Amino acid sequence: MIEWFSTTTLGQLQWDAPMMFWLLVALPVVWGLRWGWSRRGMQGSLTYTSLTTFGELPRSWRQRLHILPSIFYSLAVIGLVAALARPQQENVTVEQKTEGIDIVISMDISSSMRAEDLKPNRLEAARQVALDFVDGRLSDRIGMVVFARQSYTACPPTLDYTLLKNVIGDLKMGQIQDGTAIGMGLATAVNRLKDSDAKSRVIILLTDGMNNAGEIDPVTAAELAQTYQIKLYTIGVGSRGTAPYPVDDPIFGRRYQNVSVDLDEEMLTEIATKTGGQYFRAVDTEELTKIYDQIDEMERTEVEEIIYTDIQERYPWVLIPGLLFLLLGWTTDRFWLRSPLFMP
Repeated sequence: MIEWFSTTTLGQLQWDAPMMFWLLVALPVVWGLRWGWSRRGMQGSLTYTSLTTFGELPRSWRQRLHILPSIFYSLAVIGLVAALARPQQENVTVEQKTEGIDIVISMDISSSMRAEDLKPNRLEAARQVALDFVDGRLSDRIGMVVFARQSYTACPPTLDYTLLKNVIGDLKMGQIQDGTAIGMGLATAVNRLKDSDAKSRVIILLTDGMNNAGEIDPVTAAELAQTYQIKLYTIGVGSRGTAPYPVDDPIFGRRYQNVSVDLDEEMLTEIATKTGGQYFRAVDTEELTKIYDQIDEMERTEVEEIIYTDIQERYPWVLIPGLLFLLLGWTTDRFWLRSPLFMP
């Protein structure tokens, strides 16, 4: 199962020849030329006893706007110099190729999962940690198998994580007859993965007991997984020794009794090792979280990145306005203010 993801990032504007901005020292030259031409032609003077009368005369629109061409020429110089500095934008396209993993979580939902050595109880803890595990995956198909005396597929491997999380959230004890058919839970998970085209196929089997039901022995089911090159991680949950188990009495209400924790760790280790996997023991909720995190790190999806860089020239963004301001300055000088500057 190979998937491609592509993202494009527009880079910030950068300058290929920033030294060109030193040409902006030409701006004082533009203003100097304007001032020099404005003084041109003043050959004589008149003597008046007072200038008060002239100060009261209204100024013409040409007098008010005589500075406008200089502004246009200054903006033109800025635009042309910025164009020579060659503004560029770097667009980076990242293509990611992921070869996803197919994972099936096979979870024990027998009545012994009510024990409260994991908080709030074994099933609730296993369910929440499984939800967190799903949230941490990106492009892997994940399915859910549950077992007690029998087993069934609660959700086939899927990329619809919302559907899968709803299924996990609805798991509860009593859905199937009580018992612990570890071999059946493993065999059902193998059946879901045997035809998968994923590069890596993984089963995470979680239980708190010993195999005491079902038509298939766990070792036989593990050999089947080995045949299909499916890796198995087994998790045994439960404290060592005894665990508090709630008993609902119709007269006295809920009370607790300590029950022995019987985990066939030897068998769980054997079937995991046979497939190239590993056995883990979770004596509390924190340890169970760490185990799932460890499995998450060991079974990461390989991501191959191909990066394409495209440099786009953006000088038209400043060159065109610069030319327009140059044209505006020349037009204003020649046809509006009728200044001698730049006239033939």
